[in-house]
Amino acid sequence: MVNAAQADSGPRVLVVDDEESITELVAMALRYEGFTVSTAAAGYPALSQLEQFRPDLIVLDVMLPDVDGFSVAERIRRERREVPVLFLTAKDATEDKVRGLTIGGDDYVTKPFSVAELIARVHAILRRTGKDEASKKIVLADLEMDDDAHEVRRAGELVDLTATEYRLLRYLLVNARRVLTRAQLLDHVWSYDFGGDAGVLETYISYLRKKIDFVEPHLIHTVRGVGYVLRPPRD
Repeated sequence: MVNAAQADSGPRVLVVDDEESITELVAMALRYEGFTVSTAAAGYPALSQLEQFRPDLIVLDVMLPDVDGFSVAERIRRERREVPVLFLTAKDATEDKVRGLTIGGDDYVTKPFSVAELIARVHAILRRTGKDEASKKIVLADLEMDDDAHEVRRAGELVDLTATEYRLLRYLLVNARRVLTRAQLLDHVWSYDFGGDAGVLETYISYLRKKIDFVEPHLIHTVRGVGYVLRPPRD
C-alpha cells in the first residue's frame, strides 16, 4: 500500500540527469505509477545516494557534468551492487548502446523519448528482477483508492466517481502534499493537447469536493493563484 501521507513505499527509482525539466517530468510520472523517487543532477551525488536511498533501479543519463553515466555504472558494478541501470542518452550511435549494455546496463532510451515508453521499460526491468511490486492501493488519512478494484472510499464509505473524476483524484492523491498548478492538472488529466475551456478544472474540483469532502477534515485545498493540493489540514 502506498501511504500518501507518509513516505512512499513502492520500488525505489533514482533518476539522474542534469536537465531539471527531465528529472521533474520523469520523477512525476514514476510517482504517479506508485514508485518512490529520488533525483540527482550529477554522477557523484548519485553515487552518494546509493547507500542511503538504496534504489531498486537507476535511470541514468550518459552525459553528466562531472562524470559520464558509463563511469557511474562501472563504479556501481565494481562495488558489486546489483542495482539495474536504464541509460538515457542523446547519442544514437551503436557503439554507445553496446558499451552501455556491455558494462552492465540493463536497457537504454534515446532522447528525445516518450515518457510512456520509459515507464514501460522501467516496469519490464523490475519485473525481470522481481521487484515490480508497486502497490495499487493509495491512502491519505481516511481516503483510500484501490486501483485494482477501481474504487474510492472516504471514511469507509464507497464514493461513486466518473472516469475523469477518478483520474483527477488519483493525480492529486499520488502527489499528496504537493501543490499542483492548474496547467499540470489540465495537462495530465485532460492531455497535453487540451484546447477546451480551462474552467473545466474548477468544475471538476467542485465535483470532487462534494463527493470527497463530505466529512471533516477537508482534504482538497486551493492555493490561491497557483492551483490545488490534496492534504490533511495543517495543525
